[in-house]
Order: sequence, then C-alpha cells, then structure tokens
Amino acid sequence: MQTSDFDYNLPQDRIAQTPISPRHKSRLMVVNRADESIKHSTFWHIDQFLRPGDLLVINETKVIPARIYARKRPGGGRVELLLLKQQGTHTWTALVGGKGLITGRELTIKDGPDVEIVKELAGPKRLIQFSDPIELYIDHVGKMPLPPYIHKTLEDSDRYQTVYAKSPGSVAAPTAGLHFTPELMDKLSGQGVGFTRITLHVGLDTFAPVTESDPAEHEIHTEWCELAENAAETICAVQKAGGRIIAVGTTSVRTLETAAQTANESQVVMQYSGSTGLFILPGYRFRAVDALVTNFHLPKSTLLMLVSAFANRDIILNAYQQAVDEKYRFYSFGDAMLIL
Repeated sequence: MQTSDFDYNLPQDRIAQTPISPRHKSRLMVVNRADESIKHSTFWHIDQFLRPGDLLVINETKVIPARIYARKRPGGGRVELLLLKQQGTHTWTALVGGKGLITGRELTIKDGPDVEIVKELAGPKRLIQFSDPIELYIDHVGKMPLPPYIHKTLEDSDRYQTVYAKSPGSVAAPTAGLHFTPELMDKLSGQGVGFTRITLHVGLDTFAPVTESDPAEHEIHTEWCELAENAAETICAVQKAGGRIIAVGTTSVRTLETAAQTANESQVVMQYSGSTGLFILPGYRFRAVDALVTNFHLPKSTLLMLVSAFANRDIILNAYQQAVDEKYRFYSFGDAMLIL
C-alpha cells in the first residue's frame, strides 16, 4: 500500500467555494458496498435509503473563530495566529504567519490579551501563551478558520457550523453534518430514524495530506473526543434491535471505533472520554459503524484512506471518478456520499 494509491485528479472548478442553500439541497451519491452500485440523489431524500430503527451518530462540536491577527511588540509587524489545540488555561498550539516569531517574542492583539511565543515547534507551529484565557475574547477578536482551498469570503459564519453545533473546540467543521437542516432532522425522526450525539474536536492535522510514501509511517495527531454513557447505551440498544449505526462524518467514525476498542463482547461501544489517535487504513476491521455519511475528501488524505478502508479503495476511487464526471461539488462546502 502506497500513499499514491489514494490519489486522484480533481479539476479546480469542482472545489465548492460557497455553501448550498438550503443545506439539504446538496447532491447525494449513494454507494452500496455489497453490489458496488452507485445511485444519485439529493440529501433531502436520504430518508429513501434509511430504515426505521437506524441511528445517525452526529458530532455536536462547534468551530471556534480560531484565526486571530496580532502585532509584534515592539515593531508592530502583522502576525497571523491559527489556534490548533488548547494545551492549558493560557497556552495553545498555533500555526503562526510572520517573520521573527522565535521563543520570547511578544505580540499584542487589539482589544484582546497579550501573547508570548514560549516554544518553537516543527515548521510554523508554536506554543503560545496568552496573558488571559483567549476564550474571554475570541468571539470578537477571532475569525472563522476556513480551509485554504476556499477563496471566497463567507458572508454568514454560521454556514460553517452544523445546525446542531453545541460544544466549542474545533478549528474545522465536521463537514458531513453541514447538510442537515432542522426540517430534515424532523422528517427523519418522524420516519423512525434516530439521532445520538458524540463530540470530537476537529484539528487541522486531520485534513493534512500524507507526505510519506508509505501511509503507515504517517503520524496522525490526537484529537479529543467523547461518547457519553447515554449515547453508548442508545447505540448498543439499536445494534441489538437490528438497526444500523450510521456515522455522520469521519469524526463520528473515529469516536465510535475508539469507543468500541474497550467494549466487552456484549457491547458494541462503551462510554469514552479522552484523546484518540486512531488512524484507520485499509485492512482495519470496523466494530461499530454499519454505514457512513461523508463528503468528498482531498487526495492522499487520511480521510480518503478511512473511507477506502470502509468501502474498498477501488469502489471509492470509482465513485470519485463518477463524481468528477457528474460535476459533483467537492470538499467542505461540497456534496455528500452515503456508503451503505
């Protein structure tokens, strides 16, 4: 297995720059692993492929406005900070943009706390320390951290949040959930399809392309996730009753499969709260997930490898080629795939 096995060609004009409105009007490709068939639909009609008793597992993390602009002190040169992961009350790992950002450098944020570079990490990463917790200021000093392949300004920052986002902590959206609207969720609930919630705070490293020729050598960074006891009980009950556990997004997959690793033989998952560094590659045996709602992912990414593990690489690459041919929209604001 080589990283190049997960490459594909994507015309630039297939990368969605703006979200569809309403959200549930996005297109939906339905891939059946059993017979390798592909159907084309819209997300509003996802109910046609679900059954009463099925359970959708959604990630209720909320994206924080993690992009912050600061000035060097002294000098006043402009600096861009992209918060990645909180390490302590006042400390964060961040990507920094600017020159001379060495240990001891001090920064100032307009109407916000002072900042000090306390440690230089790999490349543009730094450990930074705020004079006050940044959470007290972030809503008015921070901006939504859209992915670098989105070049258009997002007029409504809520469009980069799921409608059920609740727990702040992500620096990127769990994009498979962006297609759901309250109307669609009510429609599905009325047809006997259930919902339960997990939390995984998404970091940018999840989306980074794999640069090693052997993907097994890639170091995937940890993310914090939680599956509460009541959610675990719901999942176990649905599984015992014959319903399908349908992960909404790769973040839900990683949380569920992490929670499944410590479960006993009578349970599909157990309550879990903590870090996960689970890296799912082809050959992985899924324990908790029966079906998957996901977007179309970047070439050579760990996310494309995960869906290839779930559905078989050849099936996925064939589906992606059809998506290109049929002019599907790709990536964060793009269309969706349901893998059964």
